[in-house]
This record gives sequence, C-alpha cells and structure tokens, in this order.
Amino acid sequence: MKAAVTVHTGNPDVIKFQEVPIPIVESDWVLIKVKAFGLNRSELFTRKGDSPGVEFPRIQGIECVGIVEEDPSNTYKKGQQVAAIMGGMGRFFDGGYAEYTLAPLEIIFPFESTLDWEILGAIPEMFQTVSGSIYQALEIEKDETLLIRGGTSSIGMLSCQLAKAKGLTVLSTTRNSEKTQALLDNGADHVIIDNGTVKEEVRKIYPMGVNKVLELIGTRTLKDSLKCIALKGMVCMTGILGSEWTMKAFTPMGDIPSLGRLTVYMGESNNLSKELLQEFIVEVENGSVKLNIDKVFHLDQLAKAHEYMENNKAKGKLVVKV
Repeated sequence: MKAAVTVHTGNPDVIKFQEVPIPIVESDWVLIKVKAFGLNRSELFTRKGDSPGVEFPRIQGIECVGIVEEDPSNTYKKGQQVAAIMGGMGRFFDGGYAEYTLAPLEIIFPFESTLDWEILGAIPEMFQTVSGSIYQALEIEKDETLLIRGGTSSIGMLSCQLAKAKGLTVLSTTRNSEKTQALLDNGADHVIIDNGTVKEEVRKIYPMGVNKVLELIGTRTLKDSLKCIALKGMVCMTGILGSEWTMKAFTPMGDIPSLGRLTVYMGESNNLSKELLQEFIVEVENGSVKLNIDKVFHLDQLAKAHEYMENNKAKGKLVVKV
C-alpha cells in the first residue's frame, strides 16, 4: 500500500510518500480501507518530536474514515462505513496517513452517510473536540456569551455554529483582519482582532465580561482570556495553536479571577458515541451545520499539507482524500 511515513522528527519534508506492507490483521483489531482523514495540529507536534513516547518511522494520523476491509470479530461487515479516532492512533501505532490502517475495536465508530468522503473526513476528531469542549467542559447554555479564542481554526468555526444554534452570543478572534468576513459569515456576532491581548476589546462590548471562553490558542493567551470572564465565568483550554505547552509563570490566586473557573478538554474516543456521531452527520447532510473545509489534499501531498498547516494559512479544516 501507499503511505505517508514520517521517517524521523523534523520539518514537513520528513514525511515521505512510500510503499509499505498492508498491516496484518490481529484479533480485536479492524483493517480499514482509508478513504479520507482530517489533519490535526497534534500531528504537527508529533512530527516535530513534541509528543512523548512516539517512535519513528511512524505513519501518523489520529483519525480516519473509510470502509471495513477485514474484521476477525465480525462486529462489522466488509464494506461498512466506519470512523476511527484517537486511542494512540498515529502515535503508538500506525494511523490514518495510508491506504489501509489497522485500528482496535474500541476506537471504531460505525455510521451511514451519502456525503462525499472528503466531507466525512473532516468530521470525527473535529466534532469530538467541539462537542466535548462546549457541551461537556463549558456546559454552554442559551443566552450566554461565548468568546472563541482562535476563531478561524476548524474547531473555532464549528464551535461558533453549534453555540449559535443553542442560542448564545459569540465573540470570535483572529489575528488576521482579512479573515473577519469569514468569521461573520460563519455566524459570529462580534469579531475581535487579536494582537495578543483582547481583554479591553471584549470589555468594551461586555463591560462585566463574558460567561464562557473557549481557549484554542493555549498558554500564550490563557492569562488574558481569564481576564475576559464575568463573575463565575469559565475558561476551557482545548487548543494549543500557539505551539507552547508550558507557561513560564502562572499564579492561580491572581491569574484566575475570584470565583472564576478554569478547565481543560483533552478528549479521547470514549468521549464520543456512535449515536452522537451519526446525529451530527445527519445535521451536515440536511444543511443545518455547514462544515468549513479550507482545502483538500491527496495522500502524496502530506508534506505540503503539513507546511500549509504550520504556516497557519487555513480558514477551516484541512482534509486529505485517499
């Protein structure tokens, strides 16, 4: 089979398009013929060597959609549509950057859809992250205000749509003023240009602060995001778009406002269910949710795709079609 193999850590050009053996099927694992997959920032960190415990060469890819090729357990039929997500995929065992991948039963989710594979490829990890962040972690409610820090990311764009559907007012940030209209078109009520701090701009609109903040930039802007919340407001750090894992200094009784709350969302496959995934796919099919897919690459373009992702060019999800 063909695969995009990260031969060692480094820049995007360490991803090589190669011919490798099709994985040998094991008990309680399923061989999937990969049709598409979304790209994720965590894969960029793995490629750079920032994900602990990963051995190279490695076929990356923490998610995929495709059809069952072989399932010794007979849980799934050959040709059945499935998604595979997380659980060490693409890090501790080979993942979705290939024509075939072998995944354990516990991270596989069946679904039925007539959507194009490139659309389906954008869904699993993005939906798992968004639903876990805004519903489980932030527990958003109708009539609340939500600040999305990192609004033009695929997670930010989908979070805005789902929050608006639930009746929230959404403020969304971008560092690039040219992306303002894209955020407004996506449903944001207010767009704030992020120069590293947005507290003053947020409080011009809401002097008492916002109820919830979805922090997708990460440690670089976390302190400032905490300054944006109202009394008993909450910040959920989900993303690390700023590429910094650790804060240089953090004083809890000072950086977290009194009665403010700080949480994180680090979702796994067990945060998703086949019912939730199917419901969301139906919403995409009927047009109530519009996915923001910025660009579709092919398997032999993985190095180029990683470069595009690393240069922050995207205004939505990046997908690879196999």
